[in-house]
Amino acid sequence: MQRSPQQILDDWKPAASRRTHLLAAAGVWTIVGTGLLIAGIHWCQSMGFPQALYFLLPGILLGALKGYFVLGRSARRSVLRIESRPDGTCLFGFIGWGGWGLVLVMMGAGFLLRHSPLPRSWLGLIYSAIGIALLVGSRVFWRTYRRLGGIEATG
Repeated sequence: MQRSPQQILDDWKPAASRRTHLLAAAGVWTIVGTGLLIAGIHWCQSMGFPQALYFLLPGILLGALKGYFVLGRSARRSVLRIESRPDGTCLFGFIGWGGWGLVLVMMGAGFLLRHSPLPRSWLGLIYSAIGIALLVGSRVFWRTYRRLGGIEATG
């Protein structure tokens, strides 16, 4: 019996549970946010102290606000989408097609920023803000993952 192309793709699809999708989303937001924050701190601290704080502190404040009010809302929508899907869907589906397009656009914007004449101090402010925003937004995924039994509650 010959198998259809769809059956062959289904055999190779990295299927995952909803909890795994939440873990993947939380992990990606946390890892990328940490990397961007580290880059932002590095670029700001190359100016020396206390000048670095003039760029780093506003970046952290703006990022925390964006993470709470903007990315938190986006993460909640993603959680609802993930929870509405059945277990066994493709692991990479923790982000929708439009979200993957946005990831590519943001990666391109980061490349352009890093190769622009913008001073590293300003890049540090931007990168630290985006990094903190992702870290603050990731709390929505982590909280939902924990609620679904992903991490034992303590205390």
